[in-house]
Amino acid sequence: MAKVRANLIISGKVQGVFFRSTMEQVASEFGITGWAKNRTDGKVEAVLEGNKENVDKVIEWSHHGPPGAVVKNVEVNWEEYTGEFKTFSIQYF
Repeated sequence: MAKVRANLIISGKVQGVFFRSTMEQVASEFGITGWAKNRTDGKVEAVLEGNKENVDKVIEWSHHGPPGAVVKNVEVNWEEYTGEFKTFSIQYF
């Protein structure tokens, strides 16, 4: 199965609602590696790597996020797969 990389910018009420930690759990369940971080503009940015089907599942989840989140938009930019990550982690600025 093809390996892919997606860079996500998620906007709305996505900070202070456990978005990153829940995304870490969801990504790990699907075997996705990469990271998620809060941005200074109030958005969450994430990089996902793994097989296309499972990356798509995490992207689908990110359109609603955890309880308490109000997702307004998910911008997805497809990039070249690198395989640089061993796990999915939360990054801090």
